Amino acid sequence: METPSDQPPPGDEERFRAAFAAWYPDVLRFVSRRVHPTHAEDVVAETFLVLWRRVAELPSDPGDGRAWAFGVARGVLLNDRRGVRRREALAVRLADEAGRSRPFGGEDPDLVARRLDLVAAWPRLTAGDQEVLALAYWDDLTSPEAASVLGISPVAFRLRLTRARRALRRHLDLVETRSARTRPVPEGSPS
Repeated sequence: METPSDQPPPGDEERFRAAFAAWYPDVLRFVSRRVHPTHAEDVVAETFLVLWRRVAELPSDPGDGRAWAFGVARGVLLNDRRGVRRREALAVRLADEAGRSRPFGGEDPDLVARRLDLVAAWPRLTAGDQEVLALAYWDDLTSPEAASVLGISPVAFRLRLTRARRALRRHLDLVETRSARTRPVPEGSPS
């Protein structure tokens, strides 16, 4: 008896279930940073539908499989959002996240200032620089895993990451310089 085309062989169902249980939260966080929160679960559902259909291609190494799932999610996002300016939406969510991540008590003022500087500098980065930094720092992917998501070599990813870090540093320095000029001078200070 032949298995229908949308039904993987019996052993693949367990592999898919294990992958779903292990990666769903990570894929949801990955997608949530890139689309409106009300749309994230739909994109993740479509991602796992693609993974279900392609479960035979699922890499056996968990790290490679997770990166592959991120790559599938990225493809779903690109198909879903053609023409949408991801850069602006990501900057808005970064600002929202900065506001939500405050603990109950007061927070270190220097940390708050650095976070606000990052919120101001982030939209100035190219979409490519944002994506590389997000994969490395928010999604916690290794260079080979992130390279797999982008469909490039690990060496090319590390080169892009270095360039993105430099660009972010330049923009952070620019934001810090501008904010230093606009700070009020305390009374009694020499001007």
